[in-house]
Amino acid sequence: MYAIIDVETTGLSPRFEKITEIAIFIHDGRQVVEEFTTLINPERSIPYRIMQMTGITNRMVADAPRFYEVARKIIELTEDMILVGHNVDFDYNFLRQEFGSLGYDYKRDKICTAKLSRKIIPFRKSYGLGNLCHDLDIENPRRHRAAGDATATMRLFELLLSVDPEAVTGSYRYPDMHLDREKLDLLPEEPGVYYFYNADGDIIYIGKSVNIRQRVLSHFSNNTSRKEVDLKNNIADVSHEATGSELIALLLESAEIKKHTPFYNTTQRRTVFSWGLYDYPDENGYIRLKIERNNGKYIPLLSYTSHMEAKEHLSRLVDDFRLCQKLCGIYKTKGPCFHYHIRQCDGACVKEESPEDYNGKVNKAIKPYLFDHDSFFIIDTGRNKEERSVVCVENGKYLGFGFIDITCNDISHDTLRACIRSYRDNRDVQQIIKGYLRNGRVERVIAF
Repeated sequence: MYAIIDVETTGLSPRFEKITEIAIFIHDGRQVVEEFTTLINPERSIPYRIMQMTGITNRMVADAPRFYEVARKIIELTEDMILVGHNVDFDYNFLRQEFGSLGYDYKRDKICTAKLSRKIIPFRKSYGLGNLCHDLDIENPRRHRAAGDATATMRLFELLLSVDPEAVTGSYRYPDMHLDREKLDLLPEEPGVYYFYNADGDIIYIGKSVNIRQRVLSHFSNNTSRKEVDLKNNIADVSHEATGSELIALLLESAEIKKHTPFYNTTQRRTVFSWGLYDYPDENGYIRLKIERNNGKYIPLLSYTSHMEAKEHLSRLVDDFRLCQKLCGIYKTKGPCFHYHIRQCDGACVKEESPEDYNGKVNKAIKPYLFDHDSFFIIDTGRNKEERSVVCVENGKYLGFGFIDITCNDISHDTLRACIRSYRDNRDVQQIIKGYLRNGRVERVIAF
C-alpha cells in the first residue's frame, strides 16, 4: 500500500518554514482507496512570492487547522504505508520537521517518482513534475496545489507501475548490508558527518552529506569499483555527528580525516591541493603572483591539484586582467615580457606602468579568492530552530566552529567567540570557506 503525498509550504527550508496544505492519497497499487486533503494554518505569514505561486493566501489558512490538529490523522493514514512523492524528500522532510516539533519521530519508507522516472523512462530532457506531465499527457490543472500535484504524481506513479512493477516495489528496500536496520533508522536525514567502523572498532571511512541517512545507504548499493565493494564488505558499525550546516559538515569532515587518517579515505588523506597561488610585493612595490608547491608555512590565495592546473589558471588571470607575464613568473626574462611586445602588457615589467595602476589590476584579479574581511563570523543554520552554527576567522586565520543558542538575549562578539571549538587552520579549510562564501549559501557574515 502506498500513501501518495504532496505538501505546499511557506518556503523551501523544513527547519524554518511550515506546511500550508497537504494531500494524501492512499493507493493499493491499482486505485485510490482513501484520500485526505486540507489547508493548514502555518501560524506565520505566507510570503508574497509563495502566495503568487500557490494561490494560497493568509486569509485562506486563517481558519484552517494547525498541524497538531491533523497530525494524528496523518499518522493513522500513513501507518505501514510507503510514502510516494515527486522529489519526495522535500515533502518527507517537512513532515518529519513538523512532527519533530511535536516530539514525535515520524519515519516511513518512501519512493521518489522523480528518481524512479529516471530509471524507468530515461533520456528525458527534464524530470520536473510539470515537464513529465506535459511529455506523458498527464493533466494537472491545479499545479502548485497539494491535491493537484498529488493527483499528477499518482497518475505518473500508476504509469511507472504499469511499465515496471518490480522496479517500483523494490525501490524502497534496504540494500544488502551487515548492519541492523534499527541502527540505520537512528541516522538523521540532515547534514552532518558519518563514520564507518570495521569489526575491530577502527574507523575505516569518514564522509559528510546534507542527508546522512541517504548517503550512508548509498554506500551499500555502490558496486562501481573494487574499493567501494571492499569498503562495503568491511563495514561493521556506523556513527554520526549532526552539524545542521553543510559548511560545518565540510569543515568537520576535513578535520576528522586528518585526525584519524581512515584507510578508505585515500584521496582525502593525500595532499590533494599540492600547488598554490601566492602573492608578494617586490622591491619596486609591484605585487607579484607566483605558483609554488604548498608547504604548510603560508596559506595560498588558491590551491590546485596539479602544477599544470595552477599554471593554466594563472595564465587566464594574466590574459583577463592584462597582468605582466614576467611579474607572474610565466615569462622569465631580464627585459620586457612577451605580452609587452604584442601590446597585451601595459609595461609593469619595464616600469612603464606604475605600481599603483598595476597593483589595482592584481587586486581586482585576486579579489574573488580573498575574504571580504580579515576577521569575521559566519552564521549559518544550526541543528535545531533555536540554534545557529558559527565559524570564526580572525586576522585571516580559521579558528574553528561552534553552535550558539539564539534564544539567549546576549549574542555579542564575546558570546560568539566563546562558543568556538578550536580547529587547525590549513589550506583545505581555507578553500572550503572561500568556496562556500563565494556561492553565498550562508545566512550572514558578521565582521569584527
